[in-house]
Amino acid sequence: MVTGRRRTLVLMVASAVCVAGFAGFAIAGDSSVFTAGGATGLAERSASVGQEDWIELFNGRDLTGWTAKITGYELGDNYADTFRVEDGLLTVSYDQYEGEFNGRFGHLFYEDSFSDYELRIEYRFVGEQAPGGPGWAIRNSGVMLHGEPAAAMSKDQEFPVSIEVQFLGGTGEGERPTSNLCTPGTNVVMAGELVTRHCTNSASATYHGDQWVTVEVEVRGGEVIRHIMDGEVVIEYQQPQLDDREQHSRELAERQGGLILTGGTISLQSESHPIQFRTVELRRLERSR
Repeated sequence: MVTGRRRTLVLMVASAVCVAGFAGFAIAGDSSVFTAGGATGLAERSASVGQEDWIELFNGRDLTGWTAKITGYELGDNYADTFRVEDGLLTVSYDQYEGEFNGRFGHLFYEDSFSDYELRIEYRFVGEQAPGGPGWAIRNSGVMLHGEPAAAMSKDQEFPVSIEVQFLGGTGEGERPTSNLCTPGTNVVMAGELVTRHCTNSASATYHGDQWVTVEVEVRGGEVIRHIMDGEVVIEYQQPQLDDREQHSRELAERQGGLILTGGTISLQSESHPIQFRTVELRRLERSR
């Protein structure tokens, strides 16, 4: 990958600063947002943290290491070539679909699971939404972290139980932040309280058109996850965990011996709007003590 695109990540000086920073968390009406005021006290990442090389999860040539799971199809059936590589870009396309989108949500799973790491993804939305795609899915995609194994999903399951870093593209007017948090089958803790709503907006800028957008994520097992845009933390949360209100999540919790998610799969979404990825790379971090 092009190293010139890499930027130094930043993090909170200490966990006390992280907790205090949540004074910037606000609720407006029925939607929740994380305000940038809660991400103060940032410093350059210590050079002693995570010295391993970056791993290119997407090699720029093919889908080696990745497996598709599309709603209504068996694991490994990449229906209508939804996930493909075109001109060196990992591309999600619906130009070979017969009829409408019809709820065929897809996820492209990487072969390994991870716990403590930094993740960097470059994406852009392109073209028009597939016919029949839901209104909320216009210029909408994401990457799923701490996910269940692809093989654990049922044939008709729409989304893996996971923590989603949601990607949203601007519609040309108004604000529409990206790098948000969504929680299919999961919950998180913010400001010391369990958050059970499905999505929480970040404090990021809005990115209109087909420009390339870089999202960075710092994942610290079951402790804390931070979404970073342009060197600033735009949302963070603690104790990612399975939602014991949902049967499938309870089954997963019983299987792993508890609710807290300390690691899991990584998968890229297809939610009916074409999207391209040119960088998907990861660097393992030392386990926090």
